[in-house]
Amino acid sequence: MGRKKIALIGGGNIGGVLAEQIAARELGDVVLFDVVEGLPQGKTLDILEGLPVLNSDARLKGTNNYDDIKGSDVVIITAGLARKPGMSRDDLLNKNLEIMKNVATNVKEKAPNAFVIVISNPLDAMVYIFQKISGFPPNRVCGMAGVLDSARFRAFVALELNVSIKDVFAVVLGGHGDTMVPVPRYCTVGGIPVTDLLSAETIAKIVARTQKAGGEVVELLKTGSAFVSPALSAISMAESYLKDQKRVLPCAAYLNGEYGSKGYYIGVPAVIGEKGIEKILELKLNADEKKMFETSLQAVKNLVEQIRL
Repeated sequence: MGRKKIALIGGGNIGGVLAEQIAARELGDVVLFDVVEGLPQGKTLDILEGLPVLNSDARLKGTNNYDDIKGSDVVIITAGLARKPGMSRDDLLNKNLEIMKNVATNVKEKAPNAFVIVISNPLDAMVYIFQKISGFPPNRVCGMAGVLDSARFRAFVALELNVSIKDVFAVVLGGHGDTMVPVPRYCTVGGIPVTDLLSAETIAKIVARTQKAGGEVVELLKTGSAFVSPALSAISMAESYLKDQKRVLPCAAYLNGEYGSKGYYIGVPAVIGEKGIEKILELKLNADEKKMFETSLQAVKNLVEQIRL
């Protein structure tokens, strides 16, 4: 069996948190890759020196050489430029397109059997590019967005009601951008629909804040974008795969007829187990929700159409 090997492509803020959390939880051994010399080596050395305090035996390696990701079980991709104030996720498309082409080519060659989680923005386009260039089966390639967007929605509901986050469940569908579709009808607090507990006005405010949550962090930080919450979200997906937990997690998955769409990656609730994306759950959407989902899907299609592979 041996230990699982998890490759992280991109040694920026998200990559650093991923490495630290994976090592702390002993999910597997970590290889942190970045093109900047010294950056991944420094981050992994720093984490390694803290592991005795956590009683963790995980091994870490920082590298500038793709050969070191050989045979990885999971690859999590954060490579790409982060958003700055005033930039939309879509502005990043062309800049990050070339980076993703290079990443996909190398992952295909070195880790052909890996389960791949993409975090790089604009998410729905980046995961599409990775799958097209790598040729990996779509069930082994997904994007981290829905877990984060749903977590943000859950956090805001828990704050508003002053209840445990553990008892709040929520679903956010659609593209990872301002067109995302939080579905309050499917949000529950201890099994009680949130629509029974909060006014429509308050829910609308929470929905709007969720849609703009990434931008809110960018505006406050001024020098980058959210990095702890995206990393934690990706880890829950990796863990469900590695431990065959079969958790139902909203993520950017490849649609093959579900939700009336085919050939695109977009946020939907999916079961993640040892085979990757094992099943997509189709929610019955009402007319308004369907319209919002269609708008979101169209935004993803528009992005994809700009891609010149």
